[in-house]
Amino acid sequence: MSAEDWATLLATHPIFTPKTTQTPHELNAETSANSPGRRQMMVLKDADLVVAAGTEIRMASLGAAKPAVTKGYKTLHTPNLQFEIHQIAPNPSGKLLAVAGECQVGIIVLPRSGFARLLPDTIDCKSLQIGQFYHAARSSAPIAKIQWHPWGESGSTLMVMTEDGKLREYDISVDTEEPQQVLSFVSEKRTKSFVAEDASEREVASFSLGQGRADWGPLTVYAIMKSGDIYSICPYMPKNAQVGSSIPSSYVHSLECFISAKQEFLLQSQERGSSSTTRNLSTLYDYQHKYITALLKQLPPGTVFPASSRSVLMHPPTTIKARPARQGPFLLQPEPHALMGSEGGDATDIMYLAFGADEDAEDDAEGEGGETEHLGVVVVAFQDGKIDVCLDVEKVEARWDISGKREADLPMLAVYETIDLGLVSALANQLELIQGNHPVFLADPIHDDTVYVYHAFGVHTLHLGPVLQSLAVALRASDDDAGTALGAALQKSAGTSVTPILTTFSVERKCSNPVIAVTVPNDVYLTYSIFILTSAMRITTFPLNLRSDALSSRAKSHPPYTRPDEPPTPARSASRWLTPRDGPPAYVSLLGNAPYMPPECLTRASSGLPVNPRLSLPPSPAKAGSGAGEFMLTPDVLRFFGTTVAALSAKMQTVQLAYRAADARAALQLSELARLSQKCGEMEGSVDVLRGAHRAKTEERFARVKEEQRALHGRLERMLRGLMDRASPELSEYETKWFGELKRMQGEIIGAKYDEGSLVARTRLLEREYERLMPALKALVERENARSKAAPNLGVSQAFEFGARSNIEQARISKVEEEVVRLAARLEVPLTRPPSERES
Repeated sequence: MSAEDWATLLATHPIFTPKTTQTPHELNAETSANSPGRRQMMVLKDADLVVAAGTEIRMASLGAAKPAVTKGYKTLHTPNLQFEIHQIAPNPSGKLLAVAGECQVGIIVLPRSGFARLLPDTIDCKSLQIGQFYHAARSSAPIAKIQWHPWGESGSTLMVMTEDGKLREYDISVDTEEPQQVLSFVSEKRTKSFVAEDASEREVASFSLGQGRADWGPLTVYAIMKSGDIYSICPYMPKNAQVGSSIPSSYVHSLECFISAKQEFLLQSQERGSSSTTRNLSTLYDYQHKYITALLKQLPPGTVFPASSRSVLMHPPTTIKARPARQGPFLLQPEPHALMGSEGGDATDIMYLAFGADEDAEDDAEGEGGETEHLGVVVVAFQDGKIDVCLDVEKVEARWDISGKREADLPMLAVYETIDLGLVSALANQLELIQGNHPVFLADPIHDDTVYVYHAFGVHTLHLGPVLQSLAVALRASDDDAGTALGAALQKSAGTSVTPILTTFSVERKCSNPVIAVTVPNDVYLTYSIFILTSAMRITTFPLNLRSDALSSRAKSHPPYTRPDEPPTPARSASRWLTPRDGPPAYVSLLGNAPYMPPECLTRASSGLPVNPRLSLPPSPAKAGSGAGEFMLTPDVLRFFGTTVAALSAKMQTVQLAYRAADARAALQLSELARLSQKCGEMEGSVDVLRGAHRAKTEERFARVKEEQRALHGRLERMLRGLMDRASPELSEYETKWFGELKRMQGEIIGAKYDEGSLVARTRLLEREYERLMPALKALVERENARSKAAPNLGVSQAFEFGARSNIEQARISKVEEEVVRLAARLEVPLTRPPSERES
């Protein structure tokens, strides 16, 4: 189906019909004081759409949906879960669905594929609550976020973060009441301390799992407080981890090599001198080596590196009794900027991004790794629409709470830029609504450099591709030039491309229907689109386009950085025989060295997203006595119209200017094509001249040169002989002895004509004897082999019988020998030694 068919299908689908007892949540001046928290009310499981409406879960199959067929959905009957649902998350296998309310958590076993063909509208599903002792009481801490761990065995490891800083790990296949592990991101409050502390510093807003390839990234958990402080705990591994599903088993070997390299470097540093820092690092690296050694012992026997990746069941090592230490808060260098006109806001979400993992793995296999393959990016969202983009330049390493003392050195994140989503300027007269905002990140499942941010006032798209390209060029410049090239490249680096795609704030009513879910299908049988759901159960669909060029190829094809005052370097020829002359190039292109990059205003529409954000506003209030709402024209509405028209006019002018620039570029390329054609004609004429009469003259000249070279070589030989004769006309004593020795050796080896004592004659005689004896020896070997095969080996019982009989005969022989010796002594007859004594 086309994108229009999908939009029509979902807009009128009954699965998005609000319940009669449910009132749509609106964010206005009255409700802004109570922040709704994180919302994710719609997900996709393959081709099945799952929507949470109040306390019920609805499910519909999009794969079998057609515009001509009657549309419908099934309601999952879950009597054990009677609470309002705020978050839903399917597990990696797609068989379980985790649901979370304000304080409760539950699990639903989803029906199998083909449920849409069932007649009843309600399907009974097995469901149960999780950790009722921790998440069912009225005094329980609110749920901040739920997420399935990708390493969980059979996808059954559920992570539940509460606002009190407790991250609990539940293994659904083992125990649904007690957590397998508990991580604490909030330290115990000291009653005798007089340090002033804000309440937001002890409330967790969200968490994210780290990523990496040969470091501690996949074993790291990041958490952000509402105050904006970031903490991490490393190492963390699920109680029943199945390495290989989302990360190869070779990661364990890579991490072991990483730790061994650090230990070797530290050992070299200690040879030059030891200090307290090196001693502390040595203790830390010993703990890390003990941890990774315990993981290596869990691998199957015979597993070597590199080897094909496979799924391996692992458990956290128990050899280290100390618990992992909480690291942080992270130092943000430089300090992030505050938004103009904003009083600030609480942090709401955090996400760790790693780019091009699969492509970099292939490049590493070929020996061509990318510049940004080991660089992680941390994005942090705040209530006022501020997004901090940080670079993870100093990777977090595993640390344990050994001495109980807090580490003096805090981890650091490099702040690359601060993004303003424009919420403060859009809410100039209603800034109190920001208190009810809760931005949430969602990563694109196909393009890892694209992130969606949905909040109470709409949806924005963050495209980090320009950032990665700038970093790749800067890192390449630092490798080529150790001077100020890196700093200059970073100064000229591009920022993140921000695109608003949906607006839900009504200027007329001064309220908004917050976005409660965003999902992007990742199924080959469905469309590549983005589905956006608001609190009024209104669905908005935007078709997306796949990008053919990968980020890594664009970064590699980007031209190297050159200083403004530096002339362009001509491309050197790779030919072995044709070397360009020094000086200016023979041909200078009108297009320059840098490739043509289309303006962003022309390429933005190629992604499928709208150039101007689409409106999904709350309905206008119904006037007294009329059934339908009427539009009210207010000064704020007129101001909004003026701002929108000005923005559209500016975009139209930008597009016109971009069109003129593109037209000028096309004309310049046509001129360059004419010049290239003329130059190619000149080159063809030169080639024809070289191939014609000039070639014959050249070949004749080469022949004369060869003859002259041969004559010169002969003349040189004659001169050399003459010089040798003048310098030494007669042989010296040593030369005479040497020639005599050569003649003697020649006589011994070759000899006279019939000399049988020469080495040559003796060698030939030996060869004839060898050829004569070899057939008889080969026949003898064959007979021995046949005899050994024909005579079977004795068994154990037979050999025992033969040994016993041999011992009896030996005893009889010894007795006869003794009798013969006694008889000879009586007769006085001399005897020789007995046979037994001769053998000994």
